[in-house]
Amino acid sequence: MARKSTNFLIALRFLLSRKRAMLMSLAGIVFGVTFFIVTQAQTSGFEQFFIRTMLGVNGALRVEDRIQQTMRSMEAERGTGFAISMDDSVEYIEGVEHPDELESAVARFREVVSVAQVLRGSAEIKGNFREMFCKPYGINLEQFLGVSDLDEQILYGDLDRFRNNPQGLLVGIKLAQRLQLEVGDPVLLEAAGSNERFRVSGIYETGIEQVDKERVFLHMPAARTLLKKPFGVSYLQVNLLDHERAPEVAERIERVVMHGSMSWQEREKTWLQVFRALRVSSAITVSSIILISGLGMFNTLVMIVMEKTKEIAILRSMGYQQRDVRRIFLWQGFTVLSLGVVLGCILAAGATYAISRLPIRIRGIFSTDSFVVHWSWTHYVAAALIATVIVMVASYFPARRAARLEPGDIIRGTSG
Repeated sequence: MARKSTNFLIALRFLLSRKRAMLMSLAGIVFGVTFFIVTQAQTSGFEQFFIRTMLGVNGALRVEDRIQQTMRSMEAERGTGFAISMDDSVEYIEGVEHPDELESAVARFREVVSVAQVLRGSAEIKGNFREMFCKPYGINLEQFLGVSDLDEQILYGDLDRFRNNPQGLLVGIKLAQRLQLEVGDPVLLEAAGSNERFRVSGIYETGIEQVDKERVFLHMPAARTLLKKPFGVSYLQVNLLDHERAPEVAERIERVVMHGSMSWQEREKTWLQVFRALRVSSAITVSSIILISGLGMFNTLVMIVMEKTKEIAILRSMGYQQRDVRRIFLWQGFTVLSLGVVLGCILAAGATYAISRLPIRIRGIFSTDSFVVHWSWTHYVAAALIATVIVMVASYFPARRAARLEPGDIIRGTSG
């Protein structure tokens, strides 16, 4: 224990002999760790926000498009099952012909929290002497609130107005702006050769531009009349206890109920790959700062070895072993590393909080008016591990060189 304490004190003294160089290396580690954590917090923050937005709009998974096969028992995990007759082909048939039975089967999976039937179509919406294309979505409101964040997305009006009006309509903010619609305005929907009058009960914003400029919500009976579809629905939207398990649950549901089932990971695969690439790219880029600091540490320790050859010779003459000399130089790297990681983590926490308060307006794949960050201990651990590997590797080689110096060679001037 005494030898270890002495080694540390000697290492500290060697460090202080080149304060400026070590401070530069320390600053590099601090800022490298800080930037790594901050960039990871930002990229993963926007990714998590995007995922929450998509789940709040389209649910964890969808069950749609019947798979034609022979008679198959559709057994759920709770209680008895039921069966429906299907044809012999293996083609996908668009839509859900027996929504009530399918909903009952899907709801019995223990991972499923709620299920909602959705009837989708195409129409023209006319209001204020303007007309635009739209996509009517027929819903049962109480069901749909269990699989979406529609109640949190209402900007103007309210859901009670929609709930109490069979001809009520919920319009996306982009569509409302283009038609100059306000709550209470009458509109006309034309689809499948029929015209139906509705009244705007609310205006919502999901932050997804494509949704906000096309999608309108109406009650299921009104949608059936408008689209002339007296039975069946387009798909079932499903909410799960754990949305991360959506691919596994989707596969099991598809195998049991013989309807195509798509998880949110599959549906948003392209965007998830983009976010993943950004996160990895930023990690690699910012890690270069720590790498440069490690090279600086390497150069500084090499210079200390060259400057302290006499001191090393004295230590070896006093009985210090090669491993003791090696530890002295490793202690120098570890000391700078520890200070850099601790200060970097503290600075990163403050910077992350400050960035989360910065205003920024983003509309497109999601909606936010400030930077979104994701607080995770894994970012701090990853930054510390990267810094540790780089700095300790950079410290090892000068330490090994110092340990190999022999007192006799130093005295004769033949070391190095």
